[in-house]
Amino acid sequence: MHKKLLIPGPTEVSQEILNEQAHLLIGHRSAEFALLYGGITSKLAEYFKLPADVKPTVTTSSGTLWFDIVGRSLVKKKALACVNGAFAERCAETLRACGKETDVLSVEWGMAVKPEMVAEKLDSGEYDTLTVCHNESSTGVRNPIAEIGSLVRKKYPDVIYAIDAVSSMAGDKTFPSEIGCDVIFASTQKCFALPPGLTVALVNDRAVARAKEVQNRGTYTDLVEIFEFEKKHQTPFTPCIPLIYALDKRMDLLLEETYDKVYLRHLEMARYTQQWAKRHFEMFPEPGYESITVSCIKNTLAKNFKELNQKLGEKGYVISNGYGKLADKTFRIGHMGEWNLQGIKEVTGLIDSIWGL
Repeated sequence: MHKKLLIPGPTEVSQEILNEQAHLLIGHRSAEFALLYGGITSKLAEYFKLPADVKPTVTTSSGTLWFDIVGRSLVKKKALACVNGAFAERCAETLRACGKETDVLSVEWGMAVKPEMVAEKLDSGEYDTLTVCHNESSTGVRNPIAEIGSLVRKKYPDVIYAIDAVSSMAGDKTFPSEIGCDVIFASTQKCFALPPGLTVALVNDRAVARAKEVQNRGTYTDLVEIFEFEKKHQTPFTPCIPLIYALDKRMDLLLEETYDKVYLRHLEMARYTQQWAKRHFEMFPEPGYESITVSCIKNTLAKNFKELNQKLGEKGYVISNGYGKLADKTFRIGHMGEWNLQGIKEVTGLIDSIWGL
């Protein structure tokens, strides 16, 4: 039996999207591919209301590649990485692995990164790049990226601001023009509701200009080369063409639903899940900073999560244990992608029944 995915990713993929991957292959240097890919980037620009100086690109990769791209192509001398969970920590580690000096603004798991914390660090004037994870899916915390962006643009105009929106873009609010970021990226197996394998990134001209000043950008991680090929509606290296077809269809569906309605659908699911959690347990994130795509819930009743997920599986659903050191202390319900309120009500109702809540 297939278990419907309500985990923080990958998320459930419709048969309609899966069918799109059955197109016959075309050459990635053909005019036919350029037409297909150029159509996708145009749709991304329309959906995210991109100004002229912000351009989309799609890489065949997990979102983690973009930690490397930031490290190899954007950090000149020293980065400040904001860390309040496992995936933000991975970003900091990756920047260091790229040979770039990186300081960490460390925040307790479950807490959010605040603008004043960032200002205290950036006031030193020693950082040229700032990284923030918008939606830390290990803790269910949603960092205030727009407020941080407003601060950065006003007080630290030379700092490149890069955002990991892996588990929020196409579900939560991620307009670059509202955030003030230079780079924001997301994996397609999350809110885009595609199989894993692609990353969508929105990058402004300032970031590409910065990359031209950075040496040893690597090959797959060379941001300048990526956007040279974008001029021809191509990718530097062979993309996953079946997933490109799937993304084309997904963009049609997102545009049809509209950005605002997609956001409100995710917000509705999040609010219902959080209210349910507060009736029986406690939310793990600090109040006011809860994710709208994944709820991280304290297992205050010390319930047997493994047994719960086994019984949910028998009903055709699966949710997620806590991540890393939070395993069994928390559990997570992903409400992203194509899910709607009815599906969330079904799975929380099942949990009520199984656990006798």
